[in-house]
Amino acid sequence: MRYFLQSALLLLLLGSGSAISATTLFDGNDLINVELAGPLSTLMESPESREELPFQLRAGDSEIDIKVRLRGKSRLRVCDFLPMRLNFGKDEAGGTPFDGLDKVKLVVPCSYKERDEKNLIEEFLVYRVFNLLSPASYQVRLLRITFLDTDHPTSKRNGTRYAFIIEPASHVARRLGGEVAEVPGIALSWLEQRQAALVFVFQYLVGNTDWSLVSPLDDANCCHNGTLVKRDEKILYVPYDFDLTGFVDAPYAKPDAQLRIRSVRQRRYRGFCMDQAAFGEALDYVRARQASMYELVDAAPLLSDKDKQSDIAYLDKFFKSAERPDKLLKTFEKGCLE
Repeated sequence: MRYFLQSALLLLLLGSGSAISATTLFDGNDLINVELAGPLSTLMESPESREELPFQLRAGDSEIDIKVRLRGKSRLRVCDFLPMRLNFGKDEAGGTPFDGLDKVKLVVPCSYKERDEKNLIEEFLVYRVFNLLSPASYQVRLLRITFLDTDHPTSKRNGTRYAFIIEPASHVARRLGGEVAEVPGIALSWLEQRQAALVFVFQYLVGNTDWSLVSPLDDANCCHNGTLVKRDEKILYVPYDFDLTGFVDAPYAKPDAQLRIRSVRQRRYRGFCMDQAAFGEALDYVRARQASMYELVDAAPLLSDKDKQSDIAYLDKFFKSAERPDKLLKTFEKGCLE
């Protein structure tokens, strides 16, 4: 346990030494209010297009001319309001909260319903939970965006909603002192073991089965919903995309039929087979942050007390099973990848 904690501290120290300024958008936690004005209808009505369209982002007294295009895969098929990528361009955002950013992912609610906005908050919380566990994680920042559709001023696309942006992969890699690695596959021996154990336990904690350690069917590179960061001859696995987790439980979330589970709320281990000592240390590390995770949920905006109780109950089911680590580790062994 002591060695694991020392390694985690080392990761934290390495993660703080970055080529990026210590003062960045992702260092803060307070809500940022912005306006995003542009041809939203034109953008949303062409889900297969990757054309960038001109928009204007207003933050406080600053007005930034940016380009916006759609992004993503599964959400393009199931959502009415679609995920975007904001392209700030070089030096366009100087002197604003977005200084230093170029291309960044924007996550928005799947539709115009309040339930989808709550699901967005819950996905944001999943990112924040993993931030508690490792600096080798994607940082996120919550926004309150007023969308202004210049195509149709009376469109339902107009309105103020929560959204969040995700730290670019290149920023994550530089912050960790490494570089993004693109490889067709991965072996356990290539991975930094303590980060890998934390990722595997975390994915089980939040009920995420929408990830894998192999290349997606439409991509030559590993891995599905994970970024590989190479540092010091080892690879850090950094997970992302959590809308299909049991914790979020989005209305459109369905488990892969091959997993033979009825609901995304059912947990299924999908990581490598690992030494029990590594898993035990990871479990202890996660359990030590249980209270902090519950504090994140309790402080979340928009969620009702009932929503928060449901989210905490879902996490609590994991923590109750973790009180019997030998039994839980046997569950991991049954489904692990050799």
